[in-house]
Order: sequence, then C-alpha cells, then structure tokens
Amino acid sequence: MELSGARWRKSSRSNGQGGACVEVADNLSGVVAVRDSKDPEGPVLAFGPDTWREFVAGVVRHHCSSSALS
Repeated sequence: MELSGARWRKSSRSNGQGGACVEVADNLSGVVAVRDSKDPEGPVLAFGPDTWREFVAGVVRHHCSSSALS
C-alpha cells in the first residue's frame, strides 16, 4: 500500500503525552489507514471507507450510551 501521500492526524483530544495515541490518514483513495503514533514506521491497519465509518459510528454510539456512562 502506498502511504507516501498520507496526511496523518491524531484526535484533538489527544494530549500528546505518553505517546499512547493512534493516527489516522483518511485522505487516501479508497482506504483509511491507522497506525500507532509511537511507531510511525511500524505496521498500518487499512480499512475501507465504509468499514471505517461504521467503526467510528459504533464507538460514538457506545461512548454516548447511558450504559457506557454508568
């Protein structure tokens, strides 16, 4: 997979301390790439755009549900 044009970003909620973050590149054609910020030269997970949207929506639903808040 060609990643030279990837624009990596971290969550705005990431404090940058400790390096326990994931970075996402969603500017690539037909793929969303995810990597560990502590190991930028390491392995990359690749998801199709629809799969990535479903994953993020599931995280948001779980985070915002009343059972997750109790």
